[in-house]
Amino acid sequence: MRNGRYHITVAGNIGVGKSTLVGILAEEFDWQPYYELVADHPYLEDYYRDRERWGFHSQIWFLTQRYQQHLEIADTPISVCQDRSIYEDYEVFVKGLLEQRILSHRDFRTYRQLFLALVQSIAPPTLLIHLHASVPTLIRRINERARPAERAIPPAYLEHLNRRYDEWLRRFELCPVLRIETDDLDFAHDASARREVVELIAQTLGMRGMVQERFVP
Repeated sequence: MRNGRYHITVAGNIGVGKSTLVGILAEEFDWQPYYELVADHPYLEDYYRDRERWGFHSQIWFLTQRYQQHLEIADTPISVCQDRSIYEDYEVFVKGLLEQRILSHRDFRTYRQLFLALVQSIAPPTLLIHLHASVPTLIRRINERARPAERAIPPAYLEHLNRRYDEWLRRFELCPVLRIETDDLDFAHDASARREVVELIAQTLGMRGMVQERFVP
């Protein structure tokens, strides 16, 4: 993974710091950031109030946006860093909704058929970065950013998502995975933590010398 065009996907639970890391990587390496369009989601508040009623609608909207984003990434000539991927939606959230009986088997089969058709036409990322944090840390960060739609998220749901991530990534083989524990790594506010995480990612990609030059006082 040296001296090429990178497609980096940042994966992880709600509130773990994905968007923050995407912004950091874009700033440090002049990469094109691609964010999750949560603010434009027309079903999200309804979904958090009534997941059984709006789960399928919410996930189809995410799938559509994610596929369009992957197509745009494929047409972008420079390196990119992406907040979540199309694989994560299916493996973590949609399968999780099925397990919890929030999504019906009929809706799951419809989603899966569409998902499998779409992913045949996209390329996987160069590297998937999995940000992990415990549920108390996630709850604290969610409260700090104070998004109205997220206030009703129960801790049990966040714990369920953490388990889904672990299960998914144990068998994920489309690209290398870098897991970063973030309970004690506040790269959003701590300059030394920011440097640590950037150097770790750059080293994984074979860019270590470039990072050292950027951080020279």
